[in-house]
Amino acid sequence: MRPPPPGWSRINASLFYDDAKAAIDFLCTAFGFEPVLIIERDDGAIQHSELRLGETGLIMVGSAAAAHDIPSASPRSLDGRVSQAQCIFVDDADAHAAAAEAAGAVIVCAPETHDYGEEHWADRTYLARDPEGHHWWFMQRLRGPGA
Repeated sequence: MRPPPPGWSRINASLFYDDAKAAIDFLCTAFGFEPVLIIERDDGAIQHSELRLGETGLIMVGSAAAAHDIPSASPRSLDGRVSQAQCIFVDDADAHAAAAEAAGAVIVCAPETHDYGEEHWADRTYLARDPEGHHWWFMQRLRGPGA
């Protein structure tokens, strides 16, 4: 398998929002993403955007109404139902959760340590919900297998 293009991860998620501009601002403030590219349509809807987290994290955010022929929706328009959740490693789950909450994220599950045994790993994780209902798991690896 060839490596992905420079600046891209092997897998990159696309998320749709009713108000993609506000979502981009929130994701950057609450979770630490940085905008790399934002493409607006003439009507102001976000056609496409790329947000980076660290060196290897990349998500794309767009307006649900501007999603070409893709039937897309924000969880907010689906009574909070989600079909995916993002899972992201951070350096300090507790500090990240505090900053996310201060920026308006709803902390659904507070940071908690999950130890899956010596043959597996231990992580400290928390679950946040953004203003339109997308779920975000943030994890800090505490111990790797066999450590």
